[in-house]
Amino acid sequence: MAKKQETETDSVETIRVLVVDNDKSHAQAMEETLARVGYQTTVATSGPDGIKAIDDGVFDVVVTDLVMNEVDGMKVLAHAKDTLPESQVIMVTGHASIPKAVEAMQEGAFNFLEKPLNLDQLRAVTAKAADAVRLLRKNLELHQRLDKKFGFEGIIYSGTKMADVIERVRRIAPTDATVLIGGDTGTGKELIAQAIHQNSPRKKKPFVALNCAALSEHLLESELFGHKKGAFTDAASDRVGRFEYASGGTLFLDEVGDMPMPTQIKLLRVLENGEITRIGENKPISVNVRILSATNRHLEELVESGAFRSDLYHRLKVVTIQLPSLSERRDDIITLVDHFRKIHTKKHGKNVKGISAEVSRLLFGFEWPGNVRQLRNIVESMVVVDADGMLDVDDLPPELEELTDSAGTVDDSTPAEGPSHLVGKSLDEIERWAIEQTLKLTGGNREETARTLGIGARTLYRKLKEYEL
Repeated sequence: MAKKQETETDSVETIRVLVVDNDKSHAQAMEETLARVGYQTTVATSGPDGIKAIDDGVFDVVVTDLVMNEVDGMKVLAHAKDTLPESQVIMVTGHASIPKAVEAMQEGAFNFLEKPLNLDQLRAVTAKAADAVRLLRKNLELHQRLDKKFGFEGIIYSGTKMADVIERVRRIAPTDATVLIGGDTGTGKELIAQAIHQNSPRKKKPFVALNCAALSEHLLESELFGHKKGAFTDAASDRVGRFEYASGGTLFLDEVGDMPMPTQIKLLRVLENGEITRIGENKPISVNVRILSATNRHLEELVESGAFRSDLYHRLKVVTIQLPSLSERRDDIITLVDHFRKIHTKKHGKNVKGISAEVSRLLFGFEWPGNVRQLRNIVESMVVVDADGMLDVDDLPPELEELTDSAGTVDDSTPAEGPSHLVGKSLDEIERWAIEQTLKLTGGNREETARTLGIGARTLYRKLKEYEL
């Protein structure tokens, strides 16, 4: 069905073009003239093949003949607009069907070209369509920046640690690079993977997640690659694997460090040639999938011990993202607490209006071995048991009650530990941070903030103005 030719020039940013025409020689001529100036081109020689290519791949521009058997250009246009809404569609038509081409323009086509086709005109119109795609991308990037401070596709943060992670995600997402996400359990690795997918050209295609540690070797391979009926005892029917199901989209392999060695070998082959083979079948199936993987283990150590293949490791870590633990991003704790309070207040039909300063202080100081997942569960528990509309110490679950027992009994002989990022900072920077964090702890209550810091209200107001808080 499809023939791909990858050619890049310095003057043309890689734009992926799909040519759909049931006249093979005509399709070949269009492909060659576009590939010659740097477009990455794919050819489909029928309407159904064009629909399948759109389902399986990601394209910026679709050039389709209008009159074709089985599936015509209008159906290709509709499917492209539904599946690849950021793409532009160029219609190619004979003189007799120009009214139909005008109708196509009304349905969202970028332009139409009349046969016999002028190849210079094809290049010119494709260049304009590519410019329209680039402009749309820039507008989307600008829109994303507007949501930069407090969230990015559901990721809540306000401190610099996660801001750096999100900035890295922004740069990685539009590419097709494989990404390895590291971090402790509960830090939000799948959320980061979803953010990468949702901000990529594949966002209208499936995002499929699979936990590699949750299945035996046999079941894992069946889940990944699928199987034919009768391939093994329980194979009562054909099964489509995650790779086929995710084709055109993103496959997220969680806890990839726990993948058995035989499955690692098969995964490496898929990454190298873009083909999978169902269990019990010899016929290879082409797949177009972006691989994102995650682990809470140190893959370098597993490679050294022989438990993980070195070649697969390097294939998976083209780009890496390391998520900080919650104790390393304490600036985000109060922001997250308030976010989860709102979510679970709505979920459970409660009327929880806020969090006491004492609870905020205790939550801020806890080590959070279970990270953001543990914090979310704790806040939900507190919302469920709350009876007075304010989350206070009486709502803390048993695992945190010991915090209230030790509160206020600090050993003065032991130096207090503070955030490591303040070491080497000026006193003004440390003071600004202390005021900002105390404001968060008190829910923005300035009088309570001043009392907690041991300064007068007028002094606090002056400091707020001085530090532009």
